[in-house]
Parts: sequence; structure tokens; C-alpha cells
Amino acid sequence: MARPTMADLARTAGVSFSTVDRVLNGRNPVRPETAQRVLEAAEQIGFYATGLLRQRLRTDVPERTLGFLLQQRSTAFYRNIGEAVTAATRASSTIRGRPIVEFMDDLTPGAVADRLERLGDKADAVAVVAADHPLVSRALDQLHAKGVPVVALVSDLTAETRTGYVGLDNRKVGRTAGWFVTGLAGGPGKVAIFVGSHRYLCQETCESGFRSYLRENAPAFELIEPITTLESEHYAYENTLDLLKRCPDLVGLYVAGGGAEGVLRALTENGGRNRTGNHIVTVCLDLTDHTRTGLIGGVVQAVISHPLELLANRAVDLMVRHAAQAEERDQLSQVIVPFDIFTPESV
Repeated sequence: MARPTMADLARTAGVSFSTVDRVLNGRNPVRPETAQRVLEAAEQIGFYATGLLRQRLRTDVPERTLGFLLQQRSTAFYRNIGEAVTAATRASSTIRGRPIVEFMDDLTPGAVADRLERLGDKADAVAVVAADHPLVSRALDQLHAKGVPVVALVSDLTAETRTGYVGLDNRKVGRTAGWFVTGLAGGPGKVAIFVGSHRYLCQETCESGFRSYLRENAPAFELIEPITTLESEHYAYENTLDLLKRCPDLVGLYVAGGGAEGVLRALTENGGRNRTGNHIVTVCLDLTDHTRTGLIGGVVQAVISHPLELLANRAVDLMVRHAAQAEERDQLSQVIVPFDIFTPESV
């Protein structure tokens, strides 16, 4: 038997499709008796989102609008985060949550600060993925003065007025990448690291951890200067091709920032090998369609990934708590989530 659809629910409840959509997604008010009729119809036909409908109709918890400011929509990782935080906000049992997820194509500090301030005007709390910069810090200061808590998501920020950080222990991520690269390489040689920008503190810390592991445990490997991608697939692709020409004996590559699609495209064109014909051990961040394909095709040996559902749930919990309790907004909360590891044999 086919799973009941929203159209089936609308017919059973005797309401329009748009009314069902409004009840499900919290868009615009719906009369309580109408919403109750939709819920009863959902229970009758076994609608897949009946639990969400019950949560939507609760009146004993406050309504909260949570804003999420993410990087480019074109990047699979951020689209996946957007879906995860949307689901976590709507599923929260402590609020009737309304998520606002916005993506940024312009990543210049001024543009990010402006978007952050405007999102703060619409939300009770905000989570943001951003490079650290004085203009971004000033935007956090202004939102803090208005009573809007801001959580740094994935990459921490240095603004004293941030509410907290939710993400990985990036030093451990970098050291784990070093363990993979040096352990899987056939022998010592040149190793490269790609970062989007050192203003992303997560990437800077990943690089630091990677360097510290090599220095401590694999000093015979030569780590060349970091290569910047500017979070661009195009720049990453061109820089990878250039790297392969400059370092024909490259044995390892760690992609710690954006642009992984471009790096993997260049490596795939070369069969994942350097100019001498030897395989390049490659470690990437976050499991996406591109990195999964790299694992299956043998171009990528390991992916260190954010657990998106857990990350989203922890971020929503922190945002809700600080939005409700003003006295906690000056108390920095750091929430570290464990990372997942994927290999060609685990996907």
C-alpha cells in the first residue's frame, strides 16, 4: 500500500493542500479547530509526519524562530547541514520551532556581517558558519546587545560575545588525518594540505593538528606550504593540477577546507596517482556524494565527517537554552561532537 501523501491528508481532513502545508511547516496561523482536524485525519490514515503534527499543535511550549546562516548552497556539505538543522528545529520537543536557513554566496566579511545582523532581526537565536574577522565580531557584539544569542557552528569564532561553539575537536581531526596519510603511504615523501582560508578557525586548527602529528610521529615526511582554495571548486581544481606538476613525488594530500570537489576531479583525471605513477593517499572532510564517489573509486582513502544529525540537535538545544535564559548568554558553551570516519570498505 502506498504511503499516504499530503494530498491524501488534505482530502481526508476536508481542507486545502496549502492548509496542510501551513500546519506542517508552521507557516502563518491556522485556526486551532482546523489544525486539530488535520491531526485527527493524519492519525486516521497513518500519515508519516503525524508525530511532527502533534508537536506543531502543542501549546505548552514556546514558539521560537531559529536562524541558520550557512555557506554556499552549491556546496553539498552546507545543503546537508541545512536539511539537518531544519529537521532538528522542527522536531525539538522544547519549542514549537520555526527554522530560517539562509545560504551565502558572497563570503566577504562585510557581506557576512550584514547578513548576520539582518537574520538576527528575524530570529530568537542564530547559528553561523563564518570566517573569523573583526567585522563579523562586531556583528556578534551588536546582536548580543539586542539579546540575540549567536552560536558558532562548525568553525569557532573569537568574538567574546558569541554564545558558544558546536562542532568537532579540530586538532584531533588534523592529527587523525596525519595518522591516515603517513600510515597508508608507501614511504616518506612530500605531503600537501588544502585549506579554504586560514580565517576559518576550524581549518587553521586542523592544519595545526596535522603538522603536529607529522612533526611528532613522521618527521621524514615533508609538509609543503598550505594551498588555499578560497572555498572554490574552480581554484581547488586548478591548484591541484599545479600541485601535481610541481611535486611529481607527492605521496599524501589532506583536504581540510572547501573545494574538495575540484581536488577530487583533478585527482580522478590522474587516476589518483602522482607523476611517478605512485598512488597519492588522500584524506577529505565530510561525506558527500563527491567524497563517497572518491572512496568507492579508490581516489580517497578516508573521510573524516561531521555527524550532521547530532551536530544539528546539539546546536538547536544550545540555541533554545540561551534564547530562553538571558543569564546564560554571557556564559560561553562549547559543545564538541565526535567525528565519524569512513573508508572505502565502510560506505
